[in-house]
Amino acid sequence: MLILRLFLILSALLIAVSGGMYLFTRKQRYLNFAWQTVRLIVVVILVFAALFVLERYVLIGWKILV
Repeated sequence: MLILRLFLILSALLIAVSGGMYLFTRKQRYLNFAWQTVRLIVVVILVFAALFVLERYVLIGWKILV
């Protein structure tokens, strides 16, 4: 969980800096980079959520059946 929190904090800082750079320079590439970062964060969170569900319900349920 510590790694996930650190990842989310660093990602939020990265998005904030990219947004600030877009506002400062008005270059579209910073906004595109922030959007790509958001998409990556969503994918990583979905992977962690799937692993959590797998560990919590499937593996524990398997132990009960065996």
